[in-house]
Amino acid sequence: MTSQVSSPAEQADGAGGAVVGGQRTPGSPDGKEVRRLDRVIIRFAGDSGDGMQLTGDRFTSETASFGNDLSTLPNFPAEIRAPAGTLPGVSSFQLHFADHDILTPGDAPNVLVAMNPAALKANIADVPRGAEIIVNTDEFTKRPMAKVGYETSPLEDGSLAAYNLHPVPLTTLTVEALKDFGLSRKEAERSKNMFALGLLSWMYHRPTEATESFLRQKFAKKPEIAEANIVAFRAGWNFGETTEDFAVSYEVAPATQAFPTGTYRNISGNLALSYGLIAASQQADLPLYLGSYPITPASDILHELSKHKNFGVRTFQAEDEIAGIGAALGAAFGGALGVTTTSGPGVALKSETIGLAVSLELPLLIVDIQRGGPSTGLPTKTEQADLLQAMFGRNGEAPVPIVAPRTPADCFDAALDAARIALTYRTPVFLLSDGYLANGSEPWRIPEVADLPDLKVKFATGANHTLADGTEVFWPYKRDPETLARPWAVPGTPGLEHRIGGIEKQDGTGNISYDPANHDLMVRTRQAKIDGIEVPDLDIDDPDGATTLVLGWGSTYGPITAAVRRLRVAGLPVAQAHLRHLNPFPRNLGEVLERYEKVVVPEMNLGQLATLIRAKYLVDAQSYNQVNGMPFKAEQLAKVLKEAIDD
Repeated sequence: MTSQVSSPAEQADGAGGAVVGGQRTPGSPDGKEVRRLDRVIIRFAGDSGDGMQLTGDRFTSETASFGNDLSTLPNFPAEIRAPAGTLPGVSSFQLHFADHDILTPGDAPNVLVAMNPAALKANIADVPRGAEIIVNTDEFTKRPMAKVGYETSPLEDGSLAAYNLHPVPLTTLTVEALKDFGLSRKEAERSKNMFALGLLSWMYHRPTEATESFLRQKFAKKPEIAEANIVAFRAGWNFGETTEDFAVSYEVAPATQAFPTGTYRNISGNLALSYGLIAASQQADLPLYLGSYPITPASDILHELSKHKNFGVRTFQAEDEIAGIGAALGAAFGGALGVTTTSGPGVALKSETIGLAVSLELPLLIVDIQRGGPSTGLPTKTEQADLLQAMFGRNGEAPVPIVAPRTPADCFDAALDAARIALTYRTPVFLLSDGYLANGSEPWRIPEVADLPDLKVKFATGANHTLADGTEVFWPYKRDPETLARPWAVPGTPGLEHRIGGIEKQDGTGNISYDPANHDLMVRTRQAKIDGIEVPDLDIDDPDGATTLVLGWGSTYGPITAAVRRLRVAGLPVAQAHLRHLNPFPRNLGEVLERYEKVVVPEMNLGQLATLIRAKYLVDAQSYNQVNGMPFKAEQLAKVLKEAIDD
């Protein structure tokens, strides 16, 4: 038996699974070969009703508990039940796991599980030669194949000869395994995803106990359904162990060197963001109030926060987007940490109230989980196209700080950072996540409470200004000289009565003012407050000799970093920097940009950050853009960056 060591290029993130050793497990009951891999990329694909997201979630949970580093990419239609057997109706879940630090869900799957012809046809272009393809042969009948344009069966016409094809009658085997449960064939067929999960769990030596426990909890009110799914899951495992078609299983060791010491859990971006908001309210000692209207892909935050009333969280599902932010702003006026969650279309509807929050100078978090647009666009696909809307999408001069997380786990820290800015500077703050981060997941080190920032605020309690005649009064727009923040006066506090509203305020007093000079002062003061927000300097990852800088923001962090790693392994020096704060920019950004001959800005839009960089710093930033609803691939970016370096 030969052993094969992966090359440095293969070891770069997203390159695919490389064999780093092969051996038979001593004393193995089945005597089958076990090969050790450093990484694997698996994609489950089927109809949107086939349970591919659940299957992927369970495989991911077991992989996380095993200790691998991982990154996921769920991909599903916008329709609740898309047309069965059609290409638009295909739902998939990709998982990349490894024995070392990784950054992306991977470029191409090493294993494709295709539950029907549509799933195979929709995904085969991404599968490299030599990869494993497991297909449910029961679905490859004349009508399903014709529906997606297969004139002959791809399982028999030689078109899949370049792959390691495993034809498995998943439906038949599942129905046979459940014959003693008294279920109809249609009911039994629903468990075929658990059969597939069991098979893959055997192939990659995943733990199984937690999945069985999960199924018992999920179907606690229908124990016979729970047991049926468990039996199907075990049948899939046993099939892998006994069939001659799978002569090899694989091991991917835990990523013991990838993580600092601590307690970890797998977490999605929306869940991390929800926990970050709760942590922010606890650290600020303020009740958290969410005023929201359901919208993909932000709705999970509303769902999650509604579970945490024990932390003083109040959630309000409003009748529309405008009512949601209005309630959140009202809660902020009342002394709560006000939050509203939405996506791009909702931001457009909320813009007037965001402008009102700018005028009132109250802390408010606007969480925008970006998706493809314009209009309703692509509800379940990712994009970074709301940056300019967040920056300028209001009437008048209405500056708002912008914070963008870079990974699913980083959504927790970004929420705390956004809350810090909102509470310290009394301003609405945009938090720009996106569908890729929201639905994707990775290991997250659970922080110690003692390490979280202190966000406590002091409400106004009495007079803060002395008039010429010696009278002490409360001025609602008298500012902190360092932050330019105005006092936060909770309604009902004796002596602190003051006006609110969208008409321009007089400096200091807060009275209505139409004076031109006062308006000029207030506009410039609000801008100066945002410009003066304290944000960390931009960190630069720069090897010696780099003349090209790759500048990114948000969820492009993983693909950019993976691409940069590939180039460095190949001996090409390239520097990398990633922005969390987009308004204001870090103070050293201009100086950083001047160091490099070339600046490349990859974005999932048509060049919005590049436009801002060119305008503010007069730098000829090169844009590389993608707007296909999917994240960048590391190989694709590496090629583009190499061309930029060589040009």
